[in-house]
Amino acid sequence: MTYRFFTPARASAAAGRTAQVYGQLRDEFLGPVPTFRALSAAPELLAATWALMREALLAGDVSRVERELVAAAVSRANRCRFCVDAHVMLLHALGEHGLAEVVAGGGTPSRPRHAELAAWARASRNPRAAAWTSPYGAEVTGTLLAFHFINRIVSALLDPDLLPGGLQRSPVVRSAGGRLYARIARVPREPGRSLPLLDGTTAAPAWAGGSPVGIAYASLRNAATAGGEVLSDLARQTVAATVRWEDGRHPERPAEWAAELVQDLPGADRVGARMALLAAFAPSAIDPGDVALWRLSHPADADLVRLVAYGAITATDHVARALIPAPR
Repeated sequence: MTYRFFTPARASAAAGRTAQVYGQLRDEFLGPVPTFRALSAAPELLAATWALMREALLAGDVSRVERELVAAAVSRANRCRFCVDAHVMLLHALGEHGLAEVVAGGGTPSRPRHAELAAWARASRNPRAAAWTSPYGAEVTGTLLAFHFINRIVSALLDPDLLPGGLQRSPVVRSAGGRLYARIARVPREPGRSLPLLDGTTAAPAWAGGSPVGIAYASLRNAATAGGEVLSDLARQTVAATVRWEDGRHPERPAEWAAELVQDLPGADRVGARMALLAAFAPSAIDPGDVALWRLSHPADADLVRLVAYGAITATDHVARALIPAPR
């Protein structure tokens, strides 16, 4: 696995909250996988992202297969190849070999419930155009929102291949990887264990009904939105307004599209605003030139991670706002 712009500190060197998160990842998931190591430069984001994924995807009694299907389907809608591959492997780990291969090929699941979930997850990329909302509970809805955020982090900061040469896209390799993780993937998790890792007490949004999923989502939203402090007010307004009016569309030429949108901003704002826009819409289009320019004024890895997270949460919260009925 190659990190695109920086190499995180070794997991064995982690301390404090980062070490606590890594401990839970070892106990309950696949260990400190690259997605979470990439966030370790900003421990508040690492903890909140893990909390949302854990409470939504892993904990509780809702079908893990259905949640993995949602994670894979929203990842396909966001064009996050890395995440599609990972959740196909986890469907294999859960014993759903046929479903896993249908999802890997971009097909429609044969079971009506699964087909409905996949279509719902894909439609969330453009919530206004699709008049999208959620008839599902906090865990399924939270899984979808978690991966809207995680897809963008992964696409921005990681190379798309889990294994050299894209070997993870071989059906044989996918199935073997699933068998390797089958035991840990099938263990039920108690809700709420991640919440002590979070900063303070945060009220859950209405769609989550006071569940740990909602508390984790609100914590992530707060932490990632605070990352926008690396930008000016005008730059943040530009990003937020663009996310609303573009409604999740995939720009044909992302770099040119983003550059045009920021051309009227003051020079000091353009690089960061362009990168935040790309993080929201086409995160894999962030390139080394963008990052090099950004680092002239913000050399720390943490500032890069927080900028990407700001763009990612702005897009994710656009989806979440569709869950709240508009005032009459």
